[in-house]
Amino acid sequence: MKTNVAAGALALGLSLAAGAAGAFELEDAGLTVGLTPTISSDYLFRGISQTRNRPAVQGTIDIQHTSGFYVGAFASNVAFLGTNARQEIDALAGWRTTVAGVSLDLGGIAYTYPGYRNPTGSGLYDLQYFEVSAKASYEFEPLKVLAAVNYSPNYQLESGTGIYAEGGVEVALPFNLTLGGRIGHQWIQNNTRWGSPDFTNWNVTVSTKLYDFVLTAGYFDTDLSRSECFGGQKICAARGMVYLSRTF
Repeated sequence: MKTNVAAGALALGLSLAAGAAGAFELEDAGLTVGLTPTISSDYLFRGISQTRNRPAVQGTIDIQHTSGFYVGAFASNVAFLGTNARQEIDALAGWRTTVAGVSLDLGGIAYTYPGYRNPTGSGLYDLQYFEVSAKASYEFEPLKVLAAVNYSPNYQLESGTGIYAEGGVEVALPFNLTLGGRIGHQWIQNNTRWGSPDFTNWNVTVSTKLYDFVLTAGYFDTDLSRSECFGGQKICAARGMVYLSRTF
């Protein structure tokens, strides 16, 4: 059930390619390369656990040209009930620019699960899918406002059109702390095939930088009851979560 990319230390639902802070330069090629390993107490995508409430080890690579075009990839362990999917590898590509102080990111994400098999007649549908995305952020210290929209013509489990919209804020606090909040809503055309109704998710996080690492702790929840959550699973419930990342 899938990312964030996702993948940045403060942007689990908003972006799987969280930018190039701390990255290194390949000046002759006009490239900036960022590598971000992460360890996490869970892997949540839009508020839903992708590891059945277990820890995750993840990695993100982001390669951006001076023109603003970028490619990247995200990898994580996963565990979906009733499937043999054990890893997720996502491919990302797009273009970043700034217009009138607004940072824009227009791109696409292919979500893949290498090794996953969908046997004929099993009743299972394909986990793999593709989204196009548009993200924007605007900063006026100490506040940063963020928004994103993702669209899939055939969402995961072949569930038809999927649209996800999210908004959020980040506030710089004393003592090198950042307070963040997100709220998003997922619309799915074929809810029966997907396994849940359309849903809203939200989170509140606090992060701090420790030397070259970013430590984040937060509260995450959805409005799905257990009976609405993929056959009564516990993967949609409220939870606390902590994760540690570093960008090279």
